[in-house]
Amino acid sequence: MGERAEAGANRIAAKLSEIILGGQDGLVNVAGVILGLAAATPDTRVIIAGGLAATFAESISMAAVAYTSSLASLDYYRAQRARERAEIRATPHAERAEVEAIFRGWGFEGKLLQDSVDHITRNEAHWLDIMMAHELQLPPVEEDGLLSDALLVGVSAVVGSLVPLFPFFFLPRVTAMWAGLIASALVLFGVGAFKARITVGRPARSGVQMMLIGMVSALAGYAIGALFGSM
Repeated sequence: MGERAEAGANRIAAKLSEIILGGQDGLVNVAGVILGLAAATPDTRVIIAGGLAATFAESISMAAVAYTSSLASLDYYRAQRARERAEIRATPHAERAEVEAIFRGWGFEGKLLQDSVDHITRNEAHWLDIMMAHELQLPPVEEDGLLSDALLVGVSAVVGSLVPLFPFFFLPRVTAMWAGLIASALVLFGVGAFKARITVGRPARSGVQMMLIGMVSALAGYAIGALFGSM
């Protein structure tokens, strides 16, 4: 029951990481595009159209990258596991010696060491798990949920992108720029603080760091738009 609870907690943490990744990237990238457009043109319709185009292009791209990168990790893990299985069957004594070296590094000695190695090497699946995790340093990659995880990243990117864009639907251009910038800064600070709280770090420091990185990126877009607007 404890292992199930721990696995569930790890899965939730992974989901939260994907939400933060998608939301943060969507917000920062679209904020830069929107501020650049707002600095270059007074036409709110152009700003909204450009923001929506960036929102959906960004979200689809992020979802596709998340899926293909996870799929590549899964394929690599499978290939390495197949190679390790072939080595166990072809040279079992050498592979057993590697397990023994791993266990000895953990402080196992004498009869306990031999009994532990015997127990592990009787079961090929357990043997493979040890070699993958402690020789190759590769964590297992789950096949289930790859598509849903990618969709979660994409949807999170859409939600994050709407933070700086939303004010332009209701407010004048300059007011919307400031409202979107302030809202983006607050959201980034909150996301950074929350991320530190559920992992390791100082919430205030993490929040400020994420906010500054996002604001610098967004203001870079504004500077480019202002340059072309003046031209």
